Amino acid sequence: MGATEAQLSEVFSSIQGEGIYVGERQIFIRFAGCNLSCQYCDTPQALVVTPTFKFEPTPGIHKFETRKNPVSTEQLIELVSLLDKPGGTHHSISLTGGEPLLQVDFLKSFLTELKKNIKLPIYLDTNGVLPDHLNEIIDLVDIIAMDMKLPSATALSPYWKEHKKFLEIAYLKEVFVRIVVLKEMRVLEIDETAKLIAEVDDKIPLIIQPVSPHGPIKHRPGAQELLAFHTAAKRRLKTVRVIPQMHKIMGIL
Repeated sequence: MGATEAQLSEVFSSIQGEGIYVGERQIFIRFAGCNLSCQYCDTPQALVVTPTFKFEPTPGIHKFETRKNPVSTEQLIELVSLLDKPGGTHHSISLTGGEPLLQVDFLKSFLTELKKNIKLPIYLDTNGVLPDHLNEIIDLVDIIAMDMKLPSATALSPYWKEHKKFLEIAYLKEVFVRIVVLKEMRVLEIDETAKLIAEVDDKIPLIIQPVSPHGPIKHRPGAQELLAFHTAAKRRLKTVRVIPQMHKIMGIL
């Protein structure tokens, strides 16, 4: 993937359903392709690159136009401009995926040009395991929503080292950490997560997000588990919140 073209999955305007900016209106650019395959992933369509992507010109009606991949910087800025109406509607532009940092060369050129045309903050939603890529564009983003991939939730190998390095770079900007939790998760794993965050700064917010059941995931954590997870994290961190995927509840993208 080059510096002048991107592989996308979707472009649309909607309400942010996760994290500390839940409820804010954003323009979402969903990049195609991911370097991970978490068992709880709720956007499997974005894990692979396809010849086309979806664009929703009228927000909320679920009528999509099909556009060709790859897309140029100029074409993507045009799509974002079409959605950014009326002015003042959107809080920020969300770069999500898949994993947007896999296309860091494109992001460097795209974000530089985008900021000349549209004066909205850039919100990077990332899996937090590509610190070197983040370092290349840290000056071009404003808010970082960083996932921490807990092994018992992802069914993958741990990424503690990558997460620590990533958070130390992300700390240069506004950042919060999000973890997806399952019913079977151990409190010790939550404590390890909170400890890693606190070693950078105990004021970085942590969002505990109960998994949304689908596919192999049949049950979300109950009240007892969530309270135990919250208690463990609050021993080390100033701000800990439990927030589900609100867009699932609202029935929106």
